[in-house]
Amino acid sequence: MKKFVFGNWKMNMLRRDIEEWKDKFFTELEKGLNEKVSVCIFVPFTHLIIAKEIFKNTDVEIGAQNMFFEEKGAFTGEISPLHLVDIGVKNVIIGHSERRKIFKEDDEMLSKKLKKAIELSFKPVFCIGETLDERESGKTEEVLERQLREGLKLLNSEEIKKIIIAYEPVWAIGTGRVATPEQAVSAHRFIIEFLNKNYDVNIPILYGGSIKPENFDSLVKNPEISGGLVGGASLKGDSFAKLVKIALNYIS
Repeated sequence: MKKFVFGNWKMNMLRRDIEEWKDKFFTELEKGLNEKVSVCIFVPFTHLIIAKEIFKNTDVEIGAQNMFFEEKGAFTGEISPLHLVDIGVKNVIIGHSERRKIFKEDDEMLSKKLKKAIELSFKPVFCIGETLDERESGKTEEVLERQLREGLKLLNSEEIKKIIIAYEPVWAIGTGRVATPEQAVSAHRFIIEFLNKNYDVNIPILYGGSIKPENFDSLVKNPEISGGLVGGASLKGDSFAKLVKIALNYIS
């Protein structure tokens, strides 16, 4: 079974940081990457070309943290998917909780982004997850079902097969809190069953939420968890490499 270790750098890292990151990553990794562990880092728009050059001739893929659903037009400040295609970037995050909460991206907008991403042969990572209030109110599955149903509504089953889902409990992102393995597996099982029942698809589902080398093993060893979408621990090359090495223990 293939594993995925993806890093979301958010609004961090300068050119010199990326070069240092690469050195520490490959020094810690020692033996290099295995084709059964997919590694991608999602960098700020201004550094996509820089990162692609720095990681040229390596197996580390580069992705964008967002994109708009229109290809061109009067949308000041937005990034067209064609801009990403033009520089050879085909990995993209859609629906991260920070985009949903801070920038008010709703299910309708995200469904359009997913549709456009698939039309242009991107490899989208679609993020879903509940807030603390929603979890404590027993609404986790209700929220996940709504986000999945609304987000995927413009796609058919064959198109959905081209997506990776990232389950990110909002209450565990950047808080230092992490879902217990039992909580994470329960949510992943719900997502798996929902996708199987409604679309007859089985796609990778990553966990995201304060992942660190100290807790990743207890999560990624579960077959329901295909890997991680990592925030803070992805900002240091050596700590990110440790996550990759842990994932290597569970490929088949």
